[in-house]
Amino acid sequence: MTALYRVVLCDLRSDQVLDVLPAQGLKCDDYIGKTGGAQFTIPVADSTMARRAREAVISARTAVWVERAGEVWWGGIVWTREITPPSRGRPGGMSVQAATFDSYLAHRLLANGWTGTGVDQFDIARQIVDYVQSTDGGDIGIELDWTQTSGVLRDRTYSRYDLPVVRDLLDQLANTENGFEWRIRTYRDADGRRVKGLQLGYPIIRSSRTELVLSSPGPVIDYRLPEDGTMRATHWHSRGASINRNQTAASTPLMSAPVSIAGAIDPGGWPRLDGTSDYTSVERQSTLDGHARADLTRAWTATQVPTVTVRLDGSGISPGLLGSTIRLRIRDAWHPEGLDSRYRLIGLATTPAERGRPETADLLLEPAAAPAALTA
Repeated sequence: MTALYRVVLCDLRSDQVLDVLPAQGLKCDDYIGKTGGAQFTIPVADSTMARRAREAVISARTAVWVERAGEVWWGGIVWTREITPPSRGRPGGMSVQAATFDSYLAHRLLANGWTGTGVDQFDIARQIVDYVQSTDGGDIGIELDWTQTSGVLRDRTYSRYDLPVVRDLLDQLANTENGFEWRIRTYRDADGRRVKGLQLGYPIIRSSRTELVLSSPGPVIDYRLPEDGTMRATHWHSRGASINRNQTAASTPLMSAPVSIAGAIDPGGWPRLDGTSDYTSVERQSTLDGHARADLTRAWTATQVPTVTVRLDGSGISPGLLGSTIRLRIRDAWHPEGLDSRYRLIGLATTPAERGRPETADLLLEPAAAPAALTA
């Protein structure tokens, strides 16, 4: 790994620096809508380095900060490590895999439950995360901005008897109709502190009003435009909690009202494609119907996720641009007339320069799509 990058290992709860160790084969990625990851190997040539690595890298307890040119580029938690002994003259090492800080919420339960009526969905999300950090040993330093609102009010009841996983609750809340996006954003503030903050965006996260133009020929060195129809649907049903008010009758789940894409079959010419989803803790008909409509909209529109590879140096790309607009211009055999389209940056995977390989970034893009017309 070049001197441009460094890996800082800290105590997860206090963020106290434990050590700064050399790393090889570093790769890290961050996304809107899913957990990102990092992997690297700490070379171990002697017992002193072995002791330092063993003491600093503790699975589920050590935080990893990846810095690029002194700026916070990525942050997360070590979840696995593997020690490799020396062999055939090669030094040993410790392989490390980490995940972004939101992964911590997949290891926490809303053990006390939660109930609210007419509460802004941002406040629900913040109160759930605030509960996580108010418990003994649960504060890992996620900062909350209580001033932001979405204007969308929700009624929600989360029973402690369902042992709800906090990460699942946030995703379910965000992915309903008229929902929002969330992530744990990492950066260095004006005082030089490493910050992990809950970032909320309604209806989506927009991090910059500035449009970044990327071209091929130019900084774009490769691209992939896959199209996947396996998850596309024209009709949708969602299944909720089991409802059994009559103890003598069989228990049946709450079902959403059928919903479909208007005009997809006729005159659109699409075959009928059915999709389903399960929300076993949802007991309200209106909430379940909202999930069904949101799930169908995603299944109808999210069939293409372009990936563009760029030379990082001089491209202007950084993790802080997640959520911003990318204008992609390509002229080649596939696009002799020229492709000129706008996308939203929803993922960034970085590979530092190493052994003659240039420093690159893979950009995961979301096409701009018109809202789907639904028919109940």
